[in-house]
Order: sequence, then structure tokens, then C-alpha cells
Amino acid sequence: MDFNASSAQLLNIKADSLILPTGPQLKDSAAALDKSLDGAISSLIKAGDFSGKSAETLVMHIPGPSGKRIILLGTEGATTTQQQIKVIEAGATALLKTPSARAVWVGEGLSDDAEWQAGIVARSVQTASYNYNHVPKISKKPSAIKLKTVTYWVAGKADASVAKKGLGYGAAVGNGMNAARQLGNLPANICTPGYLADQAKALAKGQPKGQAKVTTTVLSEAQMKKLNMGSLLSVSAGSDQPGHLIVINYKGAKASSKPVVLVGKAVTFDTGGISLKPGAGMDEMKYDMCGGASVIGVINALIETQMPINVVGIIPAVENMPNGQATKPGDVVTSMSGQTIEILNTDAEGRLILCDALTYAGRFKPDTVIDIATLTGAVIGALGKVTAGMLSNDDELAEQLLSSGTRSGDRAWRLPLWEEYDELLKSNFADMANIGGPQAGTITAACFLARFTEKYKWAHLDVAGTAWVSGAAKGATGRPVPILMEYLRSKAK
Repeated sequence: MDFNASSAQLLNIKADSLILPTGPQLKDSAAALDKSLDGAISSLIKAGDFSGKSAETLVMHIPGPSGKRIILLGTEGATTTQQQIKVIEAGATALLKTPSARAVWVGEGLSDDAEWQAGIVARSVQTASYNYNHVPKISKKPSAIKLKTVTYWVAGKADASVAKKGLGYGAAVGNGMNAARQLGNLPANICTPGYLADQAKALAKGQPKGQAKVTTTVLSEAQMKKLNMGSLLSVSAGSDQPGHLIVINYKGAKASSKPVVLVGKAVTFDTGGISLKPGAGMDEMKYDMCGGASVIGVINALIETQMPINVVGIIPAVENMPNGQATKPGDVVTSMSGQTIEILNTDAEGRLILCDALTYAGRFKPDTVIDIATLTGAVIGALGKVTAGMLSNDDELAEQLLSSGTRSGDRAWRLPLWEEYDELLKSNFADMANIGGPQAGTITAACFLARFTEKYKWAHLDVAGTAWVSGAAKGATGRPVPILMEYLRSKAK
């Protein structure tokens, strides 16, 4: 998809579709277009065919043989960032439903921030154009996307220059989200820990000279054993698929600049182990690697934007299966940090692989560490499928992430990380248990992780409710790539 910005005469730009954000009262470009069409738009509003309410769309065809169309996009009532993003997403969806090859998006009617709005437009068009396609292929292939070019139109040259920057960033974030979605949607017999490792290695190949340097290292189980990662290895013990610790190093800034480390949980399939999950809905446990997929999505976007920042992505990748070698409830393991863990529930495995990865993260002397995990069903009970749960040992970092979530539309909500919750992890036989009982499951899981992050600033994103959707629209969402990229962009400025 090609995105560009223009301040040329609107009607002179070659396109077969024009997306026109407007409320019921036509202003600026909408009023001018209506006048040039002899009142066709205002007639539709007057007749009640289009009310202009937030996220409403209507496709109208321009009379004549040109085949051109205008997609009216309602903006009335869209005052918050989240509402404005929903409007833009509705416009992108409507556009992709047409056979358009070239489109013009009028950059009026919503935000005055041309860079932000153009970025959301590009991101939304990219994600709306996603089609799952992989071997083994679906016999009934989805319709090919015909849209090739989107021109974001603004009235002035200065705004066009700013919008161009936003388009590049937004397109990269959209591509990163789609990369994460693709990995998440793959069946677990294809997307194994080894497959994820191969995808991470592919990121480091073919980088042109003069660009940010990307390197990938994959630690084997033998190497992890030498590092005393007994907690991580206790999860992969029950699978015929060997576990891997994937480390992707993106160097976009000076070597002296401390990196942000992103740690993404990647359980490529989670049966629960010996603490076997119920059968209903277990197919969706292929999505238990979406944290790791989001890290790969972010690295994709960083490469595309060439963002001037150092980022290390760490992905502990395992499969949680119940064979004769599997860890049992009541077993005690020793983590890389030296702390011992009584495993009361083998289905609380995400924290077991993350804790060793978080200890490993310390060797990079990080500025900040953020882990991303589909960690607890409890977060869905607390926050539903709307927002990620966020916990942190640093108030400034927490506020930065909350702000990044608001601006990107990929929101998070902070939960407490108090000593009273940490006490629930007590064990009679080890330094800690891997579960804290039936209450406050999201918080006690984060308390567990916090015991391995005392040497640096750290935040935890529990994305179990936001990483994928169920039902007829089942599929990975690509979240939280937007919030992570927005945070990294704020650090890179």
C-alpha cells in the first residue's frame, strides 16, 4: 500500500474514491464539494439518508461515466481520541469494501493534529486490509485487496509535510500489527517455538547498510540449562517441541544509549500441562503466544520507521504439554535468579517462563523493561475485552504507558502492586508459589513477576483480554503493538 500526502486542488487528484469526514453541517471542503455537485451531499442529509453521526458511513456515486464515489464519514459527537479513532476505522473498513484502487482521504472534520490523524488513517487502512493466508491455504481464498494508493489531503503545504511523517509511522505500526496477527492466527502445528525463532532470525536478514542494525540470537534448551533457567525449562519439559529463548537486538541509536527491553510471552500452545484446561475453547490457546508475536510486530515497525532508539526483544517460546516428562503440581524448581518456586498449578506457566526471561533482561542494563503476556483470565473478569491490565514498579513509567495508550487508542488500565497481594504467594516449601489463590489473580501474577524485576524500572501488560477476539470474528488483534510503538516513539524524541 502506498501512502502520500498532498495539498493540491482536491478535485484534481486522480482517484476513484474520496473519503469525506463530515457532520450534518457541511463546512470547508465538504461544503465546497457539495456546491460542485449541485447540492447532492446536502440533499442526502436533508432526506435522512446520512445523519453525520459518529462512524456512520454512506457511499454515494458521482453521476457520470467516471465511476467515482464519495464515502461520507460521520464525525458528529466524535470528541475523544478513542471516538475519533473509531470514526477513522469505520472509514477504512468502508473504503476496503469498495473496489477502489486509488483513494483520497480528506484530512478535515476530526483532529487538528495532522500528523496524528494521518497516522491513524494509514494504520487503520493497513489493518483493515489484512487477510489471513498461509500454508495450508484456505481453499476459498479471500478477495484480493485492490486498493493500492491512499492520498491524504490537507489544505496547506506545511500540514502536508507533517501528515507525510504521520502516514509513514502509521503504516509501519499497521504492518507491525498485521505481522503480529499473522503469527497469532497460525495454527500451533505450524507456529511452534522453532517457527517463531526462524521468523525472528528472518528479521535480521537483508538489512541495508546505513540502517539500524538488527541481530537475532536464539538460545537452545542446553544453553538455557547452563544459565540455570529451571523455571522456563520446567514448562517446555512436557513437550516434544524444544523451547527457545529468542533475543532480537534493534540498534537504532548510539551504543551508549540504554535499551528498552520488551519481553513477550510465547506459549505457542497451552494445554495447561498436567493441570489440564477444559476442552471448550482450548483451540484458542494458540493465541497464548501473542505477547511474543507483538514483540516481533514492534521490531517489524521499528525497522520500517528506522526509529532512533535501542530496543531488545526477548521472547521465551515454549509449548505447554502433558507428557510423561511434564512438570507436576507440587514440584519445586529453581529460577535463573536463584529463587525457588513451588508450582501449584502448571497452567500458571506464563509467569514461569517470563521470570527467567526478566532475569536475563538485566544483563542488557536496560533503561526500562516491559513484559507483554496473555497471562490471566482474571484480567478479563476485571477489565473485559476493552483494555489491557497494567502494573508497574515505577509511577513515571506507568503514566507514560497510560498516556501512550490513550494517544494510540490501545489503552491500558493500572492495577495496584501492593505488599498485601504479594503475601498471597507464600509457600511452605519454596521461596514462593506460582499462584496466589482464587482472588486478584492478575495482581498476584504481577507480584510474582515483580520479584524478578527489582533492579530496573518495569511494567507488565496483561493482554489476555485484548490480544484476540472470539466468536465469528475470531482472530488476533495485533494489540499491544500500538501502545508499545507510541511509548518507544515518545522515548526516541
